Amino acid sequence: MDRRTLMRRSAAVAGGAALTGLAGQAHAADEPAPGESSPLERAGGATIAPSDARYPGLTTGNNQRFVARPEYVKMIKSSGDAVRALSDAIKAGKRVSVRSGGHCFADFVCHPDAKVILDFSEMTAVGYDPSLRAFSVEPGARLLNVYEALYKGWGVTIPGGTCYSVGIGGHIAGGGYGLLSRRNGLVVDHLYAVEVVVASASGEVKVVRATREAGDPNRDLWWAHAGGGGGNFGLVTRYWFRSPGATGSTPGNQLIQPPSTVLVSAVGIPWSQLDQQGFTRLVKNYGAWFEANSAADNKNRHLSSIMNISSQANGVIGLFTQVDATVPGASQLLDEYLAAITAGVGATVKALDKPNGELPALPQLAAARQLPWLQATRLIATSNSTLNDPAVRGAHKSAYLRKNFTDTQVAALYAALTDPNYKNARTMAILFSYGGQVNAVAPDATAYAQRSSAFKLLFQTFWNDPAQDDTHLGWIRGMYGKFFAETGGVPGLNGQSDGCYINYPDSDMADPKINTSGVPWHALYYKDNYARLQQVKKRWDPADVFRHSLSVAPAK
Repeated sequence: MDRRTLMRRSAAVAGGAALTGLAGQAHAADEPAPGESSPLERAGGATIAPSDARYPGLTTGNNQRFVARPEYVKMIKSSGDAVRALSDAIKAGKRVSVRSGGHCFADFVCHPDAKVILDFSEMTAVGYDPSLRAFSVEPGARLLNVYEALYKGWGVTIPGGTCYSVGIGGHIAGGGYGLLSRRNGLVVDHLYAVEVVVASASGEVKVVRATREAGDPNRDLWWAHAGGGGGNFGLVTRYWFRSPGATGSTPGNQLIQPPSTVLVSAVGIPWSQLDQQGFTRLVKNYGAWFEANSAADNKNRHLSSIMNISSQANGVIGLFTQVDATVPGASQLLDEYLAAITAGVGATVKALDKPNGELPALPQLAAARQLPWLQATRLIATSNSTLNDPAVRGAHKSAYLRKNFTDTQVAALYAALTDPNYKNARTMAILFSYGGQVNAVAPDATAYAQRSSAFKLLFQTFWNDPAQDDTHLGWIRGMYGKFFAETGGVPGLNGQSDGCYINYPDSDMADPKINTSGVPWHALYYKDNYARLQQVKKRWDPADVFRHSLSVAPAK
């Protein structure tokens, strides 16, 4: 192993030591990444067949509803390794699927037609590339590891999600957002470049680098990866991040800096104190506050909040809030927000002393506490009892809302969550704060089209017994259809609602028996950007090598 490769691997293990230029060395477009001369890089990752003891654990992801039976799983360790693996699969006529962290909600990776799974979870390096003035991150790196590496090494971060074990590969391709997004925008708003292994119509495989520079002939490939969804155009082997407007050559000035400290609060609203009127007031209070504070330059964009509306069977509705503690009046902002959300509800808030859907028990935050940002990020990220369940099965549906809930929607939600025939404590509708700097970017500037929303919804339910699949799928489909009954059973476009989030994929949107709106699935996820995504697909994946149940189709 040469010294450069050894140090790059050490960067991943050490969680982001400041190894300038080693974990993302720039190279010419259409050329393999450096390091291919070493025996380790040439050997590549393991090839895991059905007889291997590792096989069962690598043929499914977080959602145990979806299990593949590929001929083999190929672990990828470098760009050159990815080139060889893809070339071999294409020559053998094998259908491939792609995985980074394994958190895909749908069957994009694990489906019956997948003959080869290309797994990038061993590519985890994080580093700084001085030639691009950008931070490089490999696709298998998990979110919390990326936050740790970037912050400890250089005092910077990306505004990504709260679940610690999500892989960067898919998170970024679909947009990426989290508790800093109202303050700093989406992760793709800081994406400077991407390295992708692509396949031509004849099956030729090569490495391409694409940047956001206006004169880059490959810029369309960067654009597509800034929100166009994972598994569509090629194999991402590296992302580079540099915030727009960054100047100079100091690494710490090239990417956003998180707040040094944040105010965090977690409270519960007991279901036992809520009737339908109180529930309606609570939910509409949340919607009203974020609708009023969704503008890009809104002074309250430094506050983000998650309301976990668990089913009545759980016993409590959870509210987690984070405020940049360094802005003037942070404590007053938090107090006024909590008062606005609970006004007129008729319930007394309490400590969140039990797990609440994707929120852990956080009794220590009943009174707001000021914590270092990284500590607060670890706290919310690592304690998700639902997603840490290795046997969990789930169903998920999403929506963006530009305006507050309608009476019909709240009534449908209340009826579903209090249904006496469906008492599942692991059922919820999660309201994620949105807007702020997310809405500062034009809808066509990146492939991510939803740039005018106030908040986002994630409807989900979890269970363990495969025999209960029909029961739980029937419940969530029925609830979602009633919630959006006024727009054909799906979130309509450019009105009160604004489609769906591709990182919360739901193949029901492509089923005309379920989606009766007449709005095609791709419009719900990509809106007017889909035609351009099809052109990118035609250029970079004309043979449609990379495809799944909601993949972009090449333009004809």
